[in-house]
Amino acid sequence: MDVVSLFSGCGGLDLGFQKAGFNIVFSNEYDKSIWDTYELNHSTVNLDKRDIRNIKSSEIPNCIGIIGGPPCQSWSEAGSRRGINDLRGQLFYEYIRVVKDKKPLFFVAENVSGILATRHKQAFTNILEMFRESGYNIFYQLLNAVNFTVPQDRKRVIIVGYRQDMKCNFVFPKGNNKILTLKESIHDLSLLECPAVKKSGQVNLVVPNHEYLDSGFSSIYMSRNRVRKWDEPSFTIQACGRHAPIHPQAAPMIFVEKDKRIFDLNSFSPYRRLSVRECARIQTFPDNFVFKYQNINDGYKMIGNAVPVNFAEAIAKQIALDIQSYLSVNICNRLQQLEFFQSKDLTVLGLTQKEKVM
Repeated sequence: MDVVSLFSGCGGLDLGFQKAGFNIVFSNEYDKSIWDTYELNHSTVNLDKRDIRNIKSSEIPNCIGIIGGPPCQSWSEAGSRRGINDLRGQLFYEYIRVVKDKKPLFFVAENVSGILATRHKQAFTNILEMFRESGYNIFYQLLNAVNFTVPQDRKRVIIVGYRQDMKCNFVFPKGNNKILTLKESIHDLSLLECPAVKKSGQVNLVVPNHEYLDSGFSSIYMSRNRVRKWDEPSFTIQACGRHAPIHPQAAPMIFVEKDKRIFDLNSFSPYRRLSVRECARIQTFPDNFVFKYQNINDGYKMIGNAVPVNFAEAIAKQIALDIQSYLSVNICNRLQQLEFFQSKDLTVLGLTQKEKVM
């Protein structure tokens, strides 16, 4: 089942779909700081590095599905919040263009919860209508990745489109009741060396990318609690090293007043940010998925922008079941049609034996 990936990033969504049995035949990513990481970990995939606005749909392989996460900064509650009025927000139209032209059986688009905000209601409604006009039945839902074996609270909007001739509804998976904790996901890493880095990445670490950004903490950062306990899931992993959560070994932050907290200076455990690898673990990337970067902030950025692998796999598995069911029904129908024609008198149908075989 061949799939095309757009706005691929480092490939969290891609890896999840691969684990569910899909084959990524083409991907596109314009951010050059990500190219080395994607190519290292997806060596069999053709990575197109052009601006998607310069890629003709005819240059993209035919496929059974299209997946991707159009840039979300414009829709984020923590970002510019300009939505479709921002050039990055308008890239959603490019995603729709390719879906409309290629007409795969399905597509999946992932975005931040902010896209559902009241200020973006009309723009989001227009996006859904454009998908419908392209020939798709649309299903969307706000999901929390923590319910899909991802050890963090991470709310994201998933939009799934099924081509109308499939005559099939997508039912979002319910997830599971077990919540993975920080202890289950990263505790073993706390026993390993974890160097502090100002900018450049380290090499020859026991576990690749197990290093953390060593820099100051802004007043915005100190306005909220940033420490989750070992028996809790993480806060959302963001696409910025300066906003990475504090490692759970630290003591609780002390409340001073509204929008102001401080670290407990009497604590024996240091307050440090989660390492790049710890963030990757929380995003459910395997340790053999290595992130390549010159600047450690690029490591945090690509991980924070990714779709958690386990979350992607859960969505992909449900789609795979629907696609396999649809294809099975189609094959059965074609076989029945073939049997019907083979049972008819060729002279009545006006067919030759050669035409019958064809």
